[in-house]
Amino acid sequence: MPHVMLRGLTLSIVIPTPGDTVALEETLLSVLENRPEGCEVVVALGCEYDDPWNLAEEVRFVRAPAGTGLVGCVTAGVQATTGDVIHLLAAGWKATPGWTDAALARFEDATTGAVIPLGVDGTTENRVVSAGVKYKRGGRRVALTRPGMGTTAAVGSGADRRVGARRPHWPVVGPRLEAGFWRADLVRDAEAGFSAACGDRLADVDMAVELATRGVSTVVEEGSRVVAGEEPAWERGFRSGLHGERLFWRSLAGRSFLPSFLLHVIEVIRHTIVSAPLGTLPMLLGRFVGACQLVSHARRRRQLAGYLATDTATEAATDTAADAATVDSDGTTIRIDEGQEVLSGPRRRPRDVEPLRKSA
Repeated sequence: MPHVMLRGLTLSIVIPTPGDTVALEETLLSVLENRPEGCEVVVALGCEYDDPWNLAEEVRFVRAPAGTGLVGCVTAGVQATTGDVIHLLAAGWKATPGWTDAALARFEDATTGAVIPLGVDGTTENRVVSAGVKYKRGGRRVALTRPGMGTTAAVGSGADRRVGARRPHWPVVGPRLEAGFWRADLVRDAEAGFSAACGDRLADVDMAVELATRGVSTVVEEGSRVVAGEEPAWERGFRSGLHGERLFWRSLAGRSFLPSFLLHVIEVIRHTIVSAPLGTLPMLLGRFVGACQLVSHARRRRQLAGYLATDTATEAATDTAADAATVDSDGTTIRIDEGQEVLSGPRRRPRDVEPLRKSA
């Protein structure tokens, strides 16, 4: 049964497909069977696909640059959308009945920048295997496998977990690149969007840091569930070191350098151990090259610092407006920046009026 979207919000579903057309058709079938009325579906192809089912009337196909990965397909798909909310569902992940309803309702709150749906196991009903990702201050991405993992700044419990509102909290939590809901203006902006600088595996936490810096929140929505796809292969060697080092230096804005750097040293040591023996030297070389890309890192830090400055100015203006008015117990608003009769001193008695006296 089709579901109707909330009034005033339009939804775009993007299915990035770097190469597996069989997985694409499985995802497309689940989306078309369960999609809400009025939403658009965009398939971003990084490979050849001849559309054997003639879906061009229901689905818009766009081409990513040849040989591109997941981030390139996501970018091509996002730029082709028109909706207020963009839902990324990578090929191999599957939609379930009504999976967009609760997630879309979260965007009625203007502070919501992203919503994390729960990924469930396709063979074991209701077993959660994915609940977004978190970024630790030392530069490590951690895949979350149950609701509440890493949400130390959460408000409430259950479906009310909200992370990162107004100021960045650590660790930063966000949706996986393969499955998440995003406010369109935050990811479709020409100066923002998902970056390929950190590779397909780290692009989601790179964006999560940006959203936290921009003063919006991420919500874990347990009422929105998708069937999780296969885990992508881990990066190893030079590329894993390069992308990990880029992520750390790109994410320093708004953080104390010394504690972050000490935690980063610990993360490099951990990465060295898990890469041993054959991958250690290539990984360390990749980290050296990544650390030397100072111009790119400085540009990113200036961008994040600009978001922080904007958020701080907005917060200061809000606090000033709140201080300018105080509401008393009966609901009357008293401005403390203007003279008020109730706050003035006792009135003087006129000289030519005699005071009242008690009768005998």
